[in-house]
Amino acid sequence: MFVNGMPEKAILINWNEYNHIKKYMKNFISVLIFLFVFSNIVFGQSDVINNVINDHFESLEELYKHFHANPELSLQEENTSRRLAEELRQLGFSVTEQVGGHGIVAVYENGDGPVILVRSDMDALPMREETGVPFASTATAITVEGEETYVMHACGHDLHMAAMVGTANVMLQKKDQWNGTLVFIGQPAEELFLGARAMIRDGLFERFPLPDYMLALHVDSAMPSGQVGFSSGYAYANVDMGEIVVRGRGGHGAYPNYTVDPVVMASRIVLDLHTMISREISATDPANISIGSIRGGSSANIIPNEVRMEIALNVHNENTRERLIRRIEEKLKAAGIAEGLSEEEWPQLILNDETRVASVYNDPEMGERVRNTFQRVLGPENVHETLPFMYGEDFGEYNHAMPDIPGLLFGVGSIPPDDMKAAEAGLKEIPTTHSPLYLPDLEPTLRTGILTMSSAIIDLMSGN
Repeated sequence: MFVNGMPEKAILINWNEYNHIKKYMKNFISVLIFLFVFSNIVFGQSDVINNVINDHFESLEELYKHFHANPELSLQEENTSRRLAEELRQLGFSVTEQVGGHGIVAVYENGDGPVILVRSDMDALPMREETGVPFASTATAITVEGEETYVMHACGHDLHMAAMVGTANVMLQKKDQWNGTLVFIGQPAEELFLGARAMIRDGLFERFPLPDYMLALHVDSAMPSGQVGFSSGYAYANVDMGEIVVRGRGGHGAYPNYTVDPVVMASRIVLDLHTMISREISATDPANISIGSIRGGSSANIIPNEVRMEIALNVHNENTRERLIRRIEEKLKAAGIAEGLSEEEWPQLILNDETRVASVYNDPEMGERVRNTFQRVLGPENVHETLPFMYGEDFGEYNHAMPDIPGLLFGVGSIPPDDMKAAEAGLKEIPTTHSPLYLPDLEPTLRTGILTMSSAIIDLMSGN
């Protein structure tokens, strides 16, 4: 049968196709509407945060310069902590001072929801600043050894504090868009690996709301400003420091056969320990042993009774740490037995528990969520997966004390992009953190720190 010159079957097929296409287009349009609304929400969020940063940036810049020009050494952060506490208290936080020394804990409750801890370190370094900027530090202080020293913020802790206050401003301005509790902590003595442990011992996790997430940022002197990055999983190393005491039986250098020479023993031990890293630890399991100091003897022709060596162990995995310590002790025992020494005379490893710092472990699931947030607000090209570091950061102590609470420490690029390009071309040297010449690229670094930290908190609060 024909209808208008066309087979009836063909017309039915066309109507079926039409209905299919109509249904597809309806779904497609629904998706487009959702994406349009969602993109306006998420990108609108970034715009609002940037507007808050713009409104407060001048005062935040002055706050940074104040912290930079008035640094205080570890365990001496009295004025720094007081100023940070004042800034947060003025915003409406309930602030407790003198937590673990000069530490502060600032709490802001905004209904039921997740509890998020954010840490900023506060201490500076015993060194003379050489940046030449108008707000450069000329401060001096007396060290715990009783020596006078210049003091400088050469590790970005001044910027970390300014970013914390900027983040607090954002969270208060946008408090209608999140529910939960903020726990902002100003931590002393990060450079000595003492501050986090002191705050934990003083009841950080008992006296204040227990966090569901923990966050911190740190300037990165190997990344351009405007960018961020972090490692998923182990991000910073566990660090143990101590000494090895090598005892012998001294005597005249002309008659070594009547002695047990601890200098020779120490030399063998150094080689044995370094060989242990290359031959007993997997190449894919980061581990390092450093013997940074060897002291013994007083004259060329006197074999001493004792040699002392300072040792540092840097590892990521706790099992690897325990294995290294066990194997070091076994090798020291073997060295003593080989020389015919009594058990009391065997070389001894003495680690300082007070200067140990645990690994920083960035929770992979939390990291994926935060990475998505960062990519949204900065663009994927400005968010990097970085290699794990082999030095320590005592944010790891919070991981260690509360292993079931996910935590994340991310890096914020702090070097002008043009300087980075020049350095990559071999035309310029970039001062790293802990250099007397280090100074972050202030405006983009501070803005990026506030934008990323605020966005991460809001998304974690909302479950995005």
